[in-house]
Amino acid sequence: MSENKTPISEYGKYGLINHITKDFKAVNKSTISGIGDDAAIIDSGKNLTLLSTDLFLEGIHFNLIYTPMKHLGYKAVIRAISDIYAMNGTPAQVFISVGISSRFSVEQMEELYEGINMACKKYNVDLAGGDTTSSVTGLTISVAAAGYAEKGTIIKRNGAKPNELICVTGDFGAAFMGLQLLERERRLFEKEKGIQPDLSGYEYVIGRQLKPEFPSDVLNELKSEGIKPSSMIDVTEGLASDLLQLCKHSGTCCRIFYSKIPIDYETSKLAEEFNIDPMTPALNGGEDYELLFTLPLENLDKIENLKTIKVIGHMTSGGTGNYIVGDDGSEVEISAQGWKSGK
Repeated sequence: MSENKTPISEYGKYGLINHITKDFKAVNKSTISGIGDDAAIIDSGKNLTLLSTDLFLEGIHFNLIYTPMKHLGYKAVIRAISDIYAMNGTPAQVFISVGISSRFSVEQMEELYEGINMACKKYNVDLAGGDTTSSVTGLTISVAAAGYAEKGTIIKRNGAKPNELICVTGDFGAAFMGLQLLERERRLFEKEKGIQPDLSGYEYVIGRQLKPEFPSDVLNELKSEGIKPSSMIDVTEGLASDLLQLCKHSGTCCRIFYSKIPIDYETSKLAEEFNIDPMTPALNGGEDYELLFTLPLENLDKIENLKTIKVIGHMTSGGTGNYIVGDDGSEVEISAQGWKSGK
């Protein structure tokens, strides 16, 4: 073992994954694509099988002081199936394993799985397996998703080309600001015992944090219009970080426009209350569970009729830099905060 101790922060999430898996090569013909996209692609015969996995750790990904168990179960399913949707696939099964410490009761586990069941029913997926074990560190949830896609329909991160449109669903930054509000009220509650949290007027941002939904219907809308994105990713790490992933894998750069980034009124209002530029959580907040994809220019007329989709910029040639353009024409280089986009 090497005596050198390189901090993980030197690599960031994506850089670390690339580094520790660089020597792994697929040896089975059925493994079409593995590490590097939202889901692995397995050739299962007539169709392609998609597989993804996610991990939720108490104290890192959720705080049970303000996160209901039912909502946590629901969100875990959304996190897993979003990776399948991001490959233009259809999720079919989830597999959930939990590590539980002795402080949890049977009733709490029932609430967790009630939320899992609600999400499974809404998105037409089956709970097909999992595991349960004891834990000394609180609650750990591992969730894997399996889905399928017809051959020739998969959309990966590496298909974008210069001059193509950059499109998104929904709005950005709400989940992050919802988390900031919940954390602020938690600290106040712990400091001033008995003071009840005041969350009125911010139901939307709280909902986006605690019980997110995924815009799966958009994929059906695109298909009905005969539109197939050239590249796609689900926005979970932050709009900036995930956009840079599309650029990296496609060998392109990008220009997005400040005034085109969709931000909800509640998000802007709360950001101002926290003395934060709303664009900061919109670009870097994470957990938005929206779709980010690119389209050839000839699709512009078609998507202008789809209210669920917004064009925020365009791809440029590799080596030209990644920028957000202000209303005055000024350009600021896009960077990924938190978990870095990687080396």
